[in-house]
Amino acid sequence: MILCLILGVTLSGCIEEFEADIPTDDSDLLVVEGTICSSQQNIFTLSRTQAINSHGILRMVTGAKVSVHGSDGSEYRTEDNYGFYSCWIGALDPEVEYYLHIEYDGEVYESVPQKPLRTEKIADVRGVQNTPESDIDILVTPEVPFHADKTNYYSWTYDETWEVYPDYTTNMYYDTTLRKGIFKMHQFPERGWKDATGSTIMVGASTNYEGQHIQRLKIYDLDHSNERVYYRYSGLVHQRAISKAEYEYELARQQADSEMGGLFTPLPSALPSNIHCLTSSKHIIGFVGCALNTSDYRFFLNADDFSIYYPHQEDARQWFDDPSDALCRRLLDEGLFLCIWKDERLSGGKLETAWAYEHQLDVRYKGAYIEEPDFWSLTENVSY
Repeated sequence: MILCLILGVTLSGCIEEFEADIPTDDSDLLVVEGTICSSQQNIFTLSRTQAINSHGILRMVTGAKVSVHGSDGSEYRTEDNYGFYSCWIGALDPEVEYYLHIEYDGEVYESVPQKPLRTEKIADVRGVQNTPESDIDILVTPEVPFHADKTNYYSWTYDETWEVYPDYTTNMYYDTTLRKGIFKMHQFPERGWKDATGSTIMVGASTNYEGQHIQRLKIYDLDHSNERVYYRYSGLVHQRAISKAEYEYELARQQADSEMGGLFTPLPSALPSNIHCLTSSKHIIGFVGCALNTSDYRFFLNADDFSIYYPHQEDARQWFDDPSDALCRRLLDEGLFLCIWKDERLSGGKLETAWAYEHQLDVRYKGAYIEEPDFWSLTENVSY
């Protein structure tokens, strides 16, 4: 799992406050982040911190030798893709300690060896709207912890998919031979979907929960006026058990981000880290976790179950009464499509027409794709 290097961390529920010592000269430090995960593609990012006047341009580190080692002699070498170092790792042994090994610019760095942590499944994820005017809080409940006698620490990330509809629809077209509107369905996709990856990493501790069992912890929220919740929304929450040290690192990183205005402007060397330079006294920023597994939970929200605010939009179609054939042809030449042909002239009324551009009728112009996701037909939430 990649830990995004520029994002801020939104913390809630049982999160404790961290007081960070913020120095001012921490540019050009090596930053390493990633998680050693069992039975999946692992990606580790290497970059450098930068001065506060560098306009937020991330400096990725290429050309390093990066590999994962185990205390049993196992080794997994990565491939460099512009600062993203990836390798496939098979099933990890829960009794073996694993660490990241880096060789770069004449120095050798290693993370602290650690046994992979086992993660409970997610019991429930739900959306709760406290008032009709409030946003929708997303609450997570892990299953009963493996260790109910000590504090449990977790991190959560999420992916999103939501349904999108065009501004307008049409079931007809203007026939230039017959000089009138003709019925025709499915000229444009009826709907589409958009995807996104959540912009925050959430962490939590079970300290204040009975039986060390976190329940209904808010991990993010959805604006009740955002297009994400206009129709149907699906979130895929990823849960990973983390160590106390990684939990404290994430807290410190959030504190540094809030006080400095961004991790790389500059990133404080006071951040805790489990990565050290073996060949010199150089400081390094980052944290490498180790997981035996991650747990996923897909949930769905339907707009009918919440109070959704749909901002009012003026009708942006072009309306013409009793248009001539010449006008209709000109509208077609200008790239408009017939949406409404309401002819009441035989009863003493008039002909009303409405026209729209393709970008108003096709959801692909909104950045949506039209192939239905394979999970969209699910009617119930699923824990993986």
